[in-house]
Amino acid sequence: MAREKPEAAAEAEAAPELSYREQLDFLNPIAQPLASRKLTRKLLKCIRKATKHKQLRRGVKEVQKFINKGEKGIAVLAGDTLPIDVYCHIPIMCEDRSLPYAYVPSKTDLGAAAGSKRPTCVILIKPHEEYQEAYDECLEEVSALPLPL
Repeated sequence: MAREKPEAAAEAEAAPELSYREQLDFLNPIAQPLASRKLTRKLLKCIRKATKHKQLRRGVKEVQKFINKGEKGIAVLAGDTLPIDVYCHIPIMCEDRSLPYAYVPSKTDLGAAAGSKRPTCVILIKPHEEYQEAYDECLEEVSALPLPL
């Protein structure tokens, strides 16, 4: 059993990363509003900065709890999460509380940006003075995205 793990890890590392266009093939039908390639990069960069300052909420359960408590921030959801039922209520909660949210194509990239080896389907980025400029830029662009009907 112990020998299988390093082999599986080596295979995962050897697998080429998918480009933005290739990742779009795996999107859920509810993944709207979807961040552009440029905005996805900005969001992932902001997530990396927020990770250094411990200003993230990660995972459906934790994000849901803090949205209910009224915490402010930007919700970033992975567009390739299956089944959809796992997190389809999060955008509705965000809209009710006027929180901006956007989908990025890959849960693997989302987890990696948060400093985790595991993929994650939802992250809430909280504002912080150390990366306020990057946060404000992301907030402006995510807020400008058209909401689904």
